[in-house]
Amino acid sequence: MIYLDNAATTLHKPQEVVDAVVAAMGSLGNAGRGASAGALDAGRVIWHCREAVARLLGCPRADHVCFSANSTAALNAALSGLIGPDGRVVTTVLEHNSVLRPLARLADERGVTVEYAPADAHGFLDMGALERLVTPGTRAVVVTHASNVTGNLVDVARVARVAHTAGALCVVDASQTAGAVPIDMDAMGLDVVCFTGHKGLMGPQGTGGMVVAEGVDVRPWAEGGTGVHSFDRRQPLEWPTRMEAGTSNAHGLAGLAAGVGFIEKNGGPAAVGAREHTLARRLYEGVRDVPGVTVYGGWGTDPGRCGNIVALNVGELGSGEVADALAEGWGIACRAGAHCAPLMHRALGTERRGIVRLSTSWFTTEDEVDAAAGAVRAIAEG
Repeated sequence: MIYLDNAATTLHKPQEVVDAVVAAMGSLGNAGRGASAGALDAGRVIWHCREAVARLLGCPRADHVCFSANSTAALNAALSGLIGPDGRVVTTVLEHNSVLRPLARLADERGVTVEYAPADAHGFLDMGALERLVTPGTRAVVVTHASNVTGNLVDVARVARVAHTAGALCVVDASQTAGAVPIDMDAMGLDVVCFTGHKGLMGPQGTGGMVVAEGVDVRPWAEGGTGVHSFDRRQPLEWPTRMEAGTSNAHGLAGLAAGVGFIEKNGGPAAVGAREHTLARRLYEGVRDVPGVTVYGGWGTDPGRCGNIVALNVGELGSGEVADALAEGWGIACRAGAHCAPLMHRALGTERRGIVRLSTSWFTTEDEVDAAAGAVRAIAEG
């Protein structure tokens, strides 16, 4: 199989990640629940992972790294914990449903007003429109770091400056970029960064979380057992306990820490992202001139702001038909359809047919992207 669905999850993991999870499964107890060797080792592993994520994402305080099952859970917790009744939020049409649906719920249940900044013809965020929407009284600007449909990057440091000028917070969904695009949330002025472990960070599924800047108050979303302050009626408010009710996924976080270590060993997010970008650009160049193939996103106009995704359609074929042909004829795994990003597809005019998304990783080879380009050409030629 040629695996080009890394924007959904990295199938191929570093061996270090596999080894760390296996070792943890046979040795770790429940962190914060007792003083046995297994419990203490679990606590150390989790803290090591906090330090690794804080270092990677540019957060000065490891205790402000709060783990969850994925970025969706982190975004729900962050948005629910930051935005009160009748608040006002600005977001974008580039967003995944992990942002759109929690905001829709807040609109329905808390009377929150949500405004959407548009994209241009190539799927890039219209920064001028965003700046006009972010006015005094806006509680938060919520933005993806990169579209999961096109891979187009957003200048989140600029978004943060716009937000802070209006007195708003900047919440970033880094699901598609953490581990593959440099993020320094302290230098960029990002207030909350939500991430998932199973994509660019090369870790296990079931890992992710939020990183919160100093002075940003996120109210606890879930409450329950913590192993500390058991007689408190409500969730303890110290970091990171306030956002981590229940047993932590120590086994998964051992793997996540190993994934971060692999990235750092290989030059960091800039080096990893450069490799993935080079492979994606090779794929784009292999299909861009094929008659009948439409490529979406910024590859043709501003490739420097593109990530590891090539999004395309072939002739009048539905995206599902193309993906099936790639799988059955060439053993190529990709993703077709709406990608949980309805407003992005509406902006691109692909609501009915969807898009075929091919996405590279550190482990993708030039031969694989060449084979994919050849397969797309063959399908287009009928």
